Amino acid sequence: MATKPKRPRDTNQLAKFITDIASGEVEMPKTDDGKDPAAVALGRKGGLKGGAARAQKLTAEERSEIAKKAAKARWKKA
Repeated sequence: MATKPKRPRDTNQLAKFITDIASGEVEMPKTDDGKDPAAVALGRKGGLKGGAARAQKLTAEERSEIAKKAAKARWKKA
């Protein structure tokens, strides 16, 4: 899981931090977005993760069944 960079909690310190970033005195801290650089380099097809990769592996029939189940859940009366 990617973690957010630490930012000051105090309002005044946060304002100074944002001003420093805007003026270029301080670089914005780099974050680890959880993406594999090798997968990103391969482009969209080779670097699929999550739902996109799962959808690509499913057959048309399996995708249809999942969609029907989702539609039934959305339209179910409370």
